Amino acid sequence: MKKAINCQKAPGAIGPYSQAIETMGMVFVSGQLPIDAETGVMPQGAKEQTRQSLENVKHILEEVDLTMNDVVKTTVFLADMSLFAEMNEIYSVYFKAPFPARSAVAVKALPKGALVEIECIAVR
Repeated sequence: MKKAINCQKAPGAIGPYSQAIETMGMVFVSGQLPIDAETGVMPQGAKEQTRQSLENVKHILEEVDLTMNDVVKTTVFLADMSLFAEMNEIYSVYFKAPFPARSAVAVKALPKGALVEIECIAVR
């Protein structure tokens, strides 16, 4: 059985998908663009966008009483691998050892011209 998670503090889905799905004690958070749900604004720069994407992830997890410490896997999508160091600087603030497993990939383009998008899996 799966349950859709909807959080007002994170931007809503912009297509036929859920912000997150919970099933069998796991929460799968869809890729979070760096959009502030309150203002609809996307900040400029990789550091600011990483921070906003991770804040969106954090809000979704809080909706189901989880924290960033419950994240076991992340995938970071970057518009360019040259942004890796900037992303990593902010990313490291949000996670503590033992750090989640992570993949970071450069993609041709991200929705809405974003520089960063982050998805994750958390476990209860």
